[in-house]
Amino acid sequence: MTTEQLESGAALPYMDGPAVFKKAVVKFPEVIKEALKANNLTEKDIDLLVPHQANLRISQYVQQLLGLKDDQVFNNIQKYGNTTAASVPIALCEAWEAGKIAEGDLVCLAAFGSGFTWASALIRW
Repeated sequence: MTTEQLESGAALPYMDGPAVFKKAVVKFPEVIKEALKANNLTEKDIDLLVPHQANLRISQYVQQLLGLKDDQVFNNIQKYGNTTAASVPIALCEAWEAGKIAEGDLVCLAAFGSGFTWASALIRW
């Protein structure tokens, strides 16, 4: 790496926010529906969705696509910002501590992250 590259900013990471948003709002619902289908469930079976806290607009868009109500999605990005890989476990813990998860609830965890990777998990609480 040269001094010129450092001074020009060429060595700094860059994120194309609109492209990430477009991919995330497709992959989030896709991976959630995949997990539901594999377990003979539908979106109506989800008691609480705990998404990766990358962007509130992404969570809200996915909520709308899945037909979930506000009380079925837990967001805390307003409180902490994007805590990257820790966002799902932090949000899950806060949701449980706030009494938003009851025994027998179906909790869906979903993440979209670095390297354009995505995943979901269903937990019967």
